Amino acid sequence: MNKKQLFEQIQIKKSFLCVGLDPVLENIPPHLLKYENPVLEFNKQIIDATKDLCVAYKPNTAFYECMGLKGWETLIKTWQYMPEDIFSIADAKRGDIGNTSAMYADAFFNEAKSDMSFDSVTVAPYMGKDSVSPFLNYKDKWVILLALTSNAGHSDFQLHKTPEGKLYEEVIRISSQWADSEQMMYVVGATRGLEFQNIRRLAPDNFLLVPGVGAQGGSLADVCEFGLNKECGLLVNSSRGIIYASKGEDFAERAREEALKLQQEMEAILLAAKLI
Repeated sequence: MNKKQLFEQIQIKKSFLCVGLDPVLENIPPHLLKYENPVLEFNKQIIDATKDLCVAYKPNTAFYECMGLKGWETLIKTWQYMPEDIFSIADAKRGDIGNTSAMYADAFFNEAKSDMSFDSVTVAPYMGKDSVSPFLNYKDKWVILLALTSNAGHSDFQLHKTPEGKLYEEVIRISSQWADSEQMMYVVGATRGLEFQNIRRLAPDNFLLVPGVGAQGGSLADVCEFGLNKECGLLVNSSRGIIYASKGEDFAERAREEALKLQQEMEAILLAAKLI
């Protein structure tokens, strides 16, 4: 899915919602345990309940890798179940020396090898250009680079001052030379507030993947005030607030209710910005 197609989906669905598929077996509704693969069934029902309200799904691969072979099989089948008009994000946060990154890129982009072909993958920038380039070699795929995250320890490195500014600013400034806004996105936590204004100065045209709305306390209104651009430019993720809205047999319906609340708020924002 290219940038134009992604914006078209945002306009069609009146939403820039990304649903995080981060299932923990102990937290899913007990009645699903009767299924051969309870996690896959959980994901399928969440997708069925929300696919008309969101434009992206983001499975965090750690939640699948920890289950060994069955976890990888579940990740593959979850990707295969996603509708084609949904932007798919492998939240893997990879980044290593070039030849290793090339294997990671194959793992998430090369369906012939791995049975998966996500639209995008999250990548850590710390090891520099040669650790990111293998992902960019897939011209029809996206890199979503970690820039300014929502976790408590973000300030340990990301806010450190350099001669040119804060370290996360350097990440955006330098990486913008590796790929344009048709192939590069950035992760920016919803709890970063006013920093969105600064990020838009550095990356005016790039899409931003924004975790932290909902369970982590980020404000959708604050994100949009400074983060919205002429093509929306935002994918706002909610995971726990949607998928764990209920542990009962009504979990999918309740997940839909929570997704609908966000979609309706997003629709109002898009209308006010004259983007739909």
